[in-house]
Amino acid sequence: MIHNTVEAGCDEAGRGPLAGAVFAAAVILDPERVESVPEFAWLNDSKQLTDKQRYALRPVIEREAVSWAVVEVPPQEIDEKNILQCSILGMQRALAQLSVQPQHILVDGNKWKPYVPEGGLLEIPATTVVHGDATYLSIAAASVLAKTYRDDYMLRLHEQYPQYGWDRNKGYPTAEHYAALRQYGPTLYHRMSFRLG
Repeated sequence: MIHNTVEAGCDEAGRGPLAGAVFAAAVILDPERVESVPEFAWLNDSKQLTDKQRYALRPVIEREAVSWAVVEVPPQEIDEKNILQCSILGMQRALAQLSVQPQHILVDGNKWKPYVPEGGLLEIPATTVVHGDATYLSIAAASVLAKTYRDDYMLRLHEQYPQYGWDRNKGYPTAEHYAALRQYGPTLYHRMSFRLG
């Protein structure tokens, strides 16, 4: 936090896949609480953690955060607005669901749009940080929530469409996924604006 400013970290998961929603999260952490919770010592960019570590951290983040929220933006909206806009929109929707309004926003990446809370008059200042999920704990926490919630969602979709291997590739463009697309065609969950073949 900057001089006791209430800060929310934001991140998303699922910008690159050919199928499924993009998930976004916002998390406010209390720095004093973070220091007293041992599990936060290994909180890092979700891509640097194992599945087991991410799922072990999720309940800790949910229990210890001042406030947190996760939202999904469906593939149809991604096709309509594009993935970058939907990633930002998802993070802003997550911010809107927080029970505490932040005074400053930390965003993973280098793209952002001014965010004015509903009913508010002033934009909340934001800082974009490339590799922010490896720099700020609140962004790392948001990255863990977004990633684990999206993985759970793709596992549920896999039960409906096992032929695409979504339990393994999570909708990302792999040889297995492309082969299934050639054989079975796209589902309702595929992003039709993406190159599917």
